[in-house]
Amino acid sequence: MSPALVSNASAKGFKKESGVARLLGSGSAGIAELAVFHPVDTIAKRLMSNQGKIASVSQLNTVIFKEYAAKPFGRKFFSLFPGLGYAAGYKVSQRIYKYGGQPFMRDYLSAYHGEKFDRTFGKGSGKAILHATAGSLIGIGEIILLPLDVLKIKRQTNPDAFRGRGLFKIISDEGFGLYRGWGWTAARNAPGSFALFGGSAFAKEMLGLTDYNAATWGQNFIASIAGASSSLVVSAPLDVIKTRIQNKNFENPESGFRIISNMIKHEGPTAFFKGLTPKLLMTGPKLVFSFWLAQTLIPAFDKLM
Repeated sequence: MSPALVSNASAKGFKKESGVARLLGSGSAGIAELAVFHPVDTIAKRLMSNQGKIASVSQLNTVIFKEYAAKPFGRKFFSLFPGLGYAAGYKVSQRIYKYGGQPFMRDYLSAYHGEKFDRTFGKGSGKAILHATAGSLIGIGEIILLPLDVLKIKRQTNPDAFRGRGLFKIISDEGFGLYRGWGWTAARNAPGSFALFGGSAFAKEMLGLTDYNAATWGQNFIASIAGASSSLVVSAPLDVIKTRIQNKNFENPESGFRIISNMIKHEGPTAFFKGLTPKLLMTGPKLVFSFWLAQTLIPAFDKLM
């Protein structure tokens, strides 16, 4: 039985925004997110990559700032911007692909499979699950951007892996090795993106919205909190595994299953949720911020077109 939602909107009904509006809205969200939250992302990645227990403030300082831990505050702060070029290329591309791409997948599912979602889950619920499914399918395809993510994470957590090599030299040397961990990334993105778009859609259903594009800034903000929180919790264990696969030296790769085995053996089951609290407190707002902007700006740009 479908949950009791206020809206009774059909999954087959949808409002199609222009491609330009989707590009501008999602791209603007990615640029704004990068400018505000890149240091936060670096801290979260370094905490997730730390394999020991942090017993003191000085040890935490070393984990976060590495060799700059004893430097003045200004130098320490700017050490949180490693790989900004890779981060810009990845983050903006990722947000355009995910936030701008999900509506295209949603349009396709609505046009050709909307009635099936309505029959299976009921109106309202079917529409929300269709949005979640579109997000999940787009999330799986996100692995095409994996090399940029790998380079960004290595810059943030393991800069020695570069040893003075430039971008094109690394691509030449590593080739498809830059896609290492693609399976784990897809496994993480599928439920994470499902929860992100699904949580947001269900929140809008609970708010009584039949046209999601008609949501106010405040309604989009509430929906973004619901989607982002759901996504982070669901994807947390696989996100830790993905990060550890990607931050290894290029010449010393380690499989995801070996990483899982070592984590259980040496760190215990709670290791799979390392970094979750900082992610909810710091990365959570980053995802809420960008998702909120994208959901608000895409319809706004569509009206201006």
